[in-house]
Amino acid sequence: MPPATPRTGGDGAVTPISACIIAFNEADRIGDCIASLAFCDEVVVVDSHSTDATVAISTELGARVIQRPFDGFRSQKQFAIEQAAHDWVLCLDADERIGDALRTAIEAERARGFDGAAGYRFARLSEYFGRFLRHGNAYPDRVLRLFDRRRGGWRGKREVHEAASVDGAVRTLSGDLIHYPYRSLEAQLQKTQRYALMMAEHDFARGKRATLAKLVLSPAWRFWRGYVLRGGFLDGWHGLVYAYVRANYVRQKTIMLWLLQNGRAITTSKS
Repeated sequence: MPPATPRTGGDGAVTPISACIIAFNEADRIGDCIASLAFCDEVVVVDSHSTDATVAISTELGARVIQRPFDGFRSQKQFAIEQAAHDWVLCLDADERIGDALRTAIEAERARGFDGAAGYRFARLSEYFGRFLRHGNAYPDRVLRLFDRRRGGWRGKREVHEAASVDGAVRTLSGDLIHYPYRSLEAQLQKTQRYALMMAEHDFARGKRATLAKLVLSPAWRFWRGYVLRGGFLDGWHGLVYAYVRANYVRQKTIMLWLLQNGRAITTSKS
């Protein structure tokens, strides 16, 4: 991938951006992700030893690929930004792309040298079985993904539902990060079960405990908040299915935590 035209701040200094992606068996999606990052000065892909063409496609498109065993989403992303050549980093998953409006907003800030900001957040717009969800718990789902790694990073101990943080001002950009999270309903159900276990183990390790009230009320509240209070019903049947599946994730997580605190083994795969 050819280098982008350098952008300069008001003092004339170039402000390069390193794009960082983590991936595993993403041959069908990694190409579009990298293509959306053509305005960045480099693309770093940290691959968890994919068995498909992820590495070959990434390399062909000009990305610098580093293979590393997966030991958690947060750890993998923090490793990725540490390998970047530049201090301003833009972090994506392989199932995400920078939308046109968001690219314009990023480039405008870059032209100003990211003056006065430590990081930027923006909305994430998720596609769900043929429709982009614009309501409920799915949107705007703002995420901090563009930041100065000297002032923050993927910190903390939680390896799932990880979030970057920075010390300093965080601004919100217009435009959307386009997200294609699920290849199928089966893939979504497998993913949510794996995440539910990881979150239950994390909560148990830090002393959090489930109660009978949470077992009953937490899934219902997640559905009610997303589908009714936040207008998920405006997304039609897509919003209904999404709200049900997300509520079931909360149910799974709470049940798994209940089992852990009562000394019961959970026999499910993390892979």
